[in-house]
Amino acid sequence: MNYTIKTEGLHCGHCDAAVESALLNVAGVTDADADHEVNVVEVTCEDSVTPEQLAAAIEGAGDSFKVVEIKVA
Repeated sequence: MNYTIKTEGLHCGHCDAAVESALLNVAGVTDADADHEVNVVEVTCEDSVTPEQLAAAIEGAGDSFKVVEIKVA
């Protein structure tokens, strides 16, 4: 399953790395690519991973990180 996640609060490469690391710690996530320039995160994961799990990982990675929208890619 692939998701495109629109976010707010990613400002630099460190933000990208924090979000990617948090997502890769979710069981079933195989790839995560955050881009602070457009505030979008691309995620590849097993079908068992829920959008809620992805949102929780992103928002838990930093105080200012927010999920605006999650779409199946």
